[in-house]
Amino acid sequence: MPLFDLEEIEQAVRLVHESMQPTPQHAWPLICEEVGANVWVKHENHTSTGSFKVRGAITFMDWLNKAHPQIEGIVTATRGNHGQGQAREATAVGLKAKIVVPFGNSKEKNDAMRAFGGDVIEFGNDFDEAKLKAQEIAKQESLFLVPPFHPQIVKGVSSYAYELFTEIQNLDCVYVPIGCGSGICSLITVRDALKLDTKIIGVVSDKAQAAKISFESGGIRQTASANTFADGMAVRSPVKEAFDIYSKGAERIVAVSDDEISQAMRLYYSATHNIAEGAGAASLAALMKEKDKIQDKKIAVVLTGSNIDTELYCSVLQYKTPRVI
Repeated sequence: MPLFDLEEIEQAVRLVHESMQPTPQHAWPLICEEVGANVWVKHENHTSTGSFKVRGAITFMDWLNKAHPQIEGIVTATRGNHGQGQAREATAVGLKAKIVVPFGNSKEKNDAMRAFGGDVIEFGNDFDEAKLKAQEIAKQESLFLVPPFHPQIVKGVSSYAYELFTEIQNLDCVYVPIGCGSGICSLITVRDALKLDTKIIGVVSDKAQAAKISFESGGIRQTASANTFADGMAVRSPVKEAFDIYSKGAERIVAVSDDEISQAMRLYYSATHNIAEGAGAASLAALMKEKDKIQDKKIAVVLTGSNIDTELYCSVLQYKTPRVI
């Protein structure tokens, strides 16, 4: 049964579109030629924060204002895109926003979160440790803890899935990266609400395979590390609520290497002149890896974001894959 019914999804779409324009989907001929399929790119890099995450922040903040009007502010953990959206929407309604990131996080994402009104706090070696610090701050300062995955976040993110499925008919499958799961769960939710047969294929980094290992074993599994430069997928443990949805609704989960992600980033630039961050290019990397399976099919890939530090991106364009130890 879908997380939301079609009427609820369409209400969320209208709310999101009050704050932002729909993003485009294009079939770029050089990408289609490269993989031998009819490929549509959903351009979530074209939102006001450079990522799909702002959609979930819009609906979450609307819900929070109505359900908890006494709240003075929020705190959340992020690697950047989630934090930008939450900072933007929280400050827009007069709330303070504290954003916890791990040490060594993207400088340019940190700068963007501050520019959107967030108070950025560095703590821990990775997202999972930053998340624990956010929980501590929430208790100490009586701030509302915004989780990385929440039904009201999925509701807003579902607006991009709705745009895609209603604009492009008869898609055979959609490739989407998995971090904490709102993207893939939104696609599954809207697909099921629209009663479509499209297969949803998740993508993870081969250095952060918790979602794939959990999916294939049938239960939550953790990894000891998540050392990929594709920080939007650098998660050591799946979110259970998300896993409960994609474990049933996804077709399969594909792991891609940092080298394969870098190759996809370069293809995005040479074929479309769009910038993709690591996680943003992961779905195209998986499609390129599986191109023998999808010949002559109608496929969509989600370019989830473009927020990558200049130095890292220049390195990728020079055929030097960034390494995270």
